[in-house]
Amino acid sequence: MSKERACRNCHAIVQGEVCPVCNNSSLSEEWSGLVIIIDPENSEIAKKMKIERSGRYALRVR
Repeated sequence: MSKERACRNCHAIVQGEVCPVCNNSSLSEEWSGLVIIIDPENSEIAKKMKIERSGRYALRVR
C-alpha cells in the first residue's frame, strides 16, 4: 500500500503520483491535520480553504 501524501497546491490527500483534484504532481509526505469535506457548498471550512470537491484534505502541507 502506498503512503498517503498531500498535494502542495490544493491540500488533497492522495495515494497516487498525481493529484486527482488539481492534476498537480507536487506532493508531500510531510503534512498535518485532516479535514473531511462532505458537502463543500455548505461548509464554512471548505469556503475558507477554497475547496470545491468533497474528500480528505490536509490542513498544513510542508
